[in-house]
Order: sequence, then structure tokens, then C-alpha cells
Amino acid sequence: MLGTGLPCVRPSPSDKEYEMSSDVVERFLAALDPAHREAVGQKPGEEQERLAAAWEAELEQDTDLDILDELSPPAAEHEAARRVMERSAE
Repeated sequence: MLGTGLPCVRPSPSDKEYEMSSDVVERFLAALDPAHREAVGQKPGEEQERLAAAWEAELEQDTDLDILDELSPPAAEHEAARRVMERSAE
């Protein structure tokens, strides 16, 4: 605010990117079954972000998930998360 003597703090682009990436990670964790959620929650933040990005890509690219998403968005998110975890275990 002007005139308060306090500095005006604006979020930097990196703050916005962090907020966006943490939101994706939270959504990804919510889509996982409890056992995988716990396992992923113990991984380093960079690994969580990598898995969450793979999950987002799976949701965007798989046309079968589009159909499921129309019927049940949570089911589509869960299925995409299951696929990502299955691939990461290979």
C-alpha cells in the first residue's frame, strides 16, 4: 500500500510457478490410492512434480480418459494416477 511505509511486495513469476506446480502435485496426490499417496508424499519435491506433470500429460493426451472424464472426473484422475505409478514402477 502507498503511504504506509511498508514495501510493496509482488509475487515473482517463480512464486506463481511454485503455486501452480504445488497445486498440480496436490491434485495428483488426491487422485492416488492411499498407499501410493503415502509413498509419493515421501519422495523429494522434484520427483513429486515430475510424477504430477506425467499425470497431467496422461489426462490431456489419452482420449479414453476424456470419455471417462465426462462420466466421472475423479475416476479419470484416479485412472491416470494409477497409470503413472504403474509406469514409474517399471
